[in-house]
Amino acid sequence: MKNKGTRFERDLITQLWREGFAAIRVAGSGVSPFPCPDIVAGNGCIYLAIEVKMRKDLPLYISAEEIMQLEKFSEGFGAVPYIALKLPRKKWKFFTIQMLERTEKNFKVDENVYPLGLDIEEVVGKIIQKRFGEKV
Repeated sequence: MKNKGTRFERDLITQLWREGFAAIRVAGSGVSPFPCPDIVAGNGCIYLAIEVKMRKDLPLYISAEEIMQLEKFSEGFGAVPYIALKLPRKKWKFFTIQMLERTEKNFKVDENVYPLGLDIEEVVGKIIQKRFGEKV
C-alpha cells in the first residue's frame, strides 16, 4: 500500500510542477518526530503544505492529531494547509481544514463535503469558483 501512496504523491507533484510550483515529497512524513506534510510546494508567492490521501470510496477519516500537525507545520512554514484526496477515476480534490466535517474525535470528508473540494487550478490561484452550500 505504501508504494501505491508514493505513486499518488508523485502524480500530484507532477501536476503541481505543471502548474508552475516547485514541489517535493517530504521524507519521513508520518514518522518524523516533527510535524511534516506529505508534500511541500511553492511558487514564490503561494506556499502549500499538503497531506495526501487516497480512498476507494468515502468517507475519509483524518485524525485530529494529523490535522493539528498539518496546521502546526503550515503556520511555521507560512504555507496554506490542504488535504488532497484522490478517488478512483476522479480528479484530485483539495480541502482546507475549515471545509472538513468535525466528528466527535476526528475530521472527515463524506458525500456532503466532497463536492465542495477545490480543483488544483483553484489551489494554485488560477481560478476561483463559488459553490452552492460552500462554508464561508
